[in-house]
Amino acid sequence: MQATAYTYDPQTRAGSVLLDDGTPVPFDAAAFDAGGLRLLRPGQRVRIELGQDPEGAEGGDAGRRVTLVTLQTF
Repeated sequence: MQATAYTYDPQTRAGSVLLDDGTPVPFDAAAFDAGGLRLLRPGQRVRIELGQDPEGAEGGDAGRRVTLVTLQTF
């Protein structure tokens, strides 16, 4: 799935992406590390994988979280 980098904190290696419909979805350091990136800038196009957040709300986008974020390549 593709998204756009929205926020990124280099101290915590966490941030959020915007899905193409404008929905923000957070990612943590584990998702950032899984993608092998060193830096992420807001506005960059990225490829993501989504999983269920065990602590999130049931159903809808509220229970989804990014499990991998990496640069989109063509």
